[in-house]
Amino acid sequence: MSAIQMKQNYRSVPSLQQFYSGGPFAVSSDGSFLACALGEAIKIVDPENGSIKGSIEGDTEAVTALALSPDDKLLFSASHSRQISVWELSTFKRLRSWKGHEGPVMSMACHASGGLLATGGADRKVRIWDVDGGFCTHHFKGHKGVVTCMMFHPDTTRDLLFSGSDDAAVRMWDISTKKCVATLEKHFSAVTSMAVSEDGWTLLTAGRDKVVNSWNLHDYACKTTIPTYEVLEGLCVINSGTQLAELAGSLKKQRGMQKTSSSSVCFITVGERGIVRMWDSERAACIYEQKSSDVAVSSDTEEAKRGFTAALILPLDQGLLCVTADQQFLFYSSVDGEVQKSDLILSKRLIGYNEEILDLRFLGEEEKFLAVATNLEQVRVYDLASMSCSYVLTGHTEIVLCLDTCVSSSGEALIVTGSKDHTVRVWSSEKKGCIGVGTGHMEGVGAVAFSKKGKNFFVSGSSDRTIKVWSLDGITDSVDQPINLKSKAVVAAHDKDINSLAVAPNDSLVCSGSQDRTACVWRLPDLVSVVVLKGHKRGIWSVEFSPVDQCVITASGADGLVKLWTVKTNECIATYDQHEDKVWALAVGRKTEMLATGGGDAVINLWHDSTASDKEEAFRQQEESILRGQELENAVVDADYTKAIQIAFELRRPHKLFELFSEICRKKDANTQIEKALRALGKEEFHKLFEYVREWNTKPKLCHVAQYVLFQVFTILPPTEILEIKGIGELLEALIPYCRRHFSRMDRLVRSTFLLDYTLTGMSVLEPETRAIEPKDVKPSDVKDVETLPSLEDGNQEQLQYDDTELAEETPAKKASKKRKSKKSIDISHKKVKSRK
Repeated sequence: MSAIQMKQNYRSVPSLQQFYSGGPFAVSSDGSFLACALGEAIKIVDPENGSIKGSIEGDTEAVTALALSPDDKLLFSASHSRQISVWELSTFKRLRSWKGHEGPVMSMACHASGGLLATGGADRKVRIWDVDGGFCTHHFKGHKGVVTCMMFHPDTTRDLLFSGSDDAAVRMWDISTKKCVATLEKHFSAVTSMAVSEDGWTLLTAGRDKVVNSWNLHDYACKTTIPTYEVLEGLCVINSGTQLAELAGSLKKQRGMQKTSSSSVCFITVGERGIVRMWDSERAACIYEQKSSDVAVSSDTEEAKRGFTAALILPLDQGLLCVTADQQFLFYSSVDGEVQKSDLILSKRLIGYNEEILDLRFLGEEEKFLAVATNLEQVRVYDLASMSCSYVLTGHTEIVLCLDTCVSSSGEALIVTGSKDHTVRVWSSEKKGCIGVGTGHMEGVGAVAFSKKGKNFFVSGSSDRTIKVWSLDGITDSVDQPINLKSKAVVAAHDKDINSLAVAPNDSLVCSGSQDRTACVWRLPDLVSVVVLKGHKRGIWSVEFSPVDQCVITASGADGLVKLWTVKTNECIATYDQHEDKVWALAVGRKTEMLATGGGDAVINLWHDSTASDKEEAFRQQEESILRGQELENAVVDADYTKAIQIAFELRRPHKLFELFSEICRKKDANTQIEKALRALGKEEFHKLFEYVREWNTKPKLCHVAQYVLFQVFTILPPTEILEIKGIGELLEALIPYCRRHFSRMDRLVRSTFLLDYTLTGMSVLEPETRAIEPKDVKPSDVKDVETLPSLEDGNQEQLQYDDTELAEETPAKKASKKRKSKKSIDISHKKVKSRK
């Protein structure tokens, strides 16, 4: 029997990340990406699955306005710092930036030509900028409040700019004459959204005064005021030839409306109520109202985290996009089926911000969905194939703290949740609603667990320190209203909050983990105490039974790391660091064998077993490494140092690289060879070279080669290119102290050699250099004169004797005595002899 292959490696696949924290966003001209504000950063998001395609770091201040150029090549942004920036989306680099307002820029629009950018600020001013030059071309004053929205006329032949403000006025600016051509005053509160009709002669404005005004752009008169009875945040016009236009036409026929005039405009509004509505401007009538929405506000007492904040008709007839106050992107499409069933359907939902992930579980027999509890009163169910939120379970009135899932004996996928509202709820995945409610806990419910075998009960633990067993008998998804669940047993289990529960595989035991640093095992169904597990020094956050052995595992104090352990040897065989904060939730798929983790960083990571693929990849890399190693040795034999150094970099062999540089240093043409090798390197290789040199430079035996290589690098590369190397600052800071130390040591050595020379010279051990006087240079006449010449020193009566016989016969001691005479004295004497001739 072959041994069981243990899973040792897991690889993180595209995860659910936060990309929108509310505020401005922009949609590309083809709908292929979204630009969303996430605090001070900007995320470029794929609307298909919510994955982040790129990220732009801001200037430490929250983003207040966004706009895209018509060709989607440039992104314009502004923040609370009042700085306006132009970004190139192909490289995510800032092209230019400037400040032009005395307050934050609150709205922004780009002209259809792409050459002009309009900005409106909290300083009540409207400015138009030249995109290429970054200078102001127009400066408009007149608003008495913050400029909340603006747009250019879609017809490029009409140089008009519209701006709305919280002073309840809309102003029309003529770009060519640089004047305000009209002030439209009919609202009584802030203007939030504007749109121009398809023919270009009707302007629609929506405000927080709960009305939509229709304006005639021929004479700037208000044609119609349409009461909507809700605070409006978004308005968009429905153009002809689209699916939404067909839906609007079908809805008009259903209501028996006669054909309206060509000046009639159909438009969509969204606002605080959280529903989508369609209107006919000529009749001032609502032709469609969304029947239900999980973001709809059901009462006036609810918090302001519901409702819509913006709406936009997507390009290329891709439907309607609505953005909610809790950072959801809802994509609607129209389905024109039977006459009485024409409606907008929710085709996709992207969650921009999840806050903390408190708990998660795989859902369904095939485990294609993931149920997630966040810092909200809702439970979000994600489709793992598209990475989008399939539906939301609403019913709790406070934050959902925990959840669990199971597949009942009838094959139905169930979800149980515990909340801060002191209740537990059972949900049907087919009905996508609540089918049972359990009350009885006195505080928030922090842990729930389904039965593993019978699937006919679940257990809950609360901050009131009690554990309850709840029966699922009689529960069904066919009822219209949730039934009241009954508890079969209850026990006061711990001294502090209960954080985690787990039911044994045979449904005979339940284990509870508490903030009191103990775990307790209880016998079901009566909750009789079996054993108390002590030893943790902090609160226990997770407990689980082994599926194959009679043992339980406990965990406390998560730190953001995911660790894989072997039970038999109690060893950690792998550690994964994909989270930036504490990990609060871990789910294991029994069929897919996939892991899901979530934590305080609001990120959900999905992990797949990669043990086999990693082994195969390691074998392939080893084989390739052997081949490349042979190429390296062949290059060394052929004295092809450029190729050898390149291969050594690819194989990441610093020791071999040092040997190559050492060998080059001993060559006569070392400078040429090393320059040729270094010029073949790229920026990444230079970064790695600086890392190697930093290490070599710290060792006395290796520092000579390190200094030589460093000198050659600084000779070849100009300072501008060196500064472009990533992380060069830290590397140079590490090199400088040792370089100073090496220089000081060499300086002391050189000075010591001069002192030694001086000492030995003073001891007459070393003799100064002299110019040898050859016999052929001395003439006989000169010798006679020398014999009668007095010494150069006044007290010295000795005479210089240059006798050929004496020179030949003098002893070594005499020769040494003559050599000690200074060369200067001999030269001066010789000159004076010549002068007397």
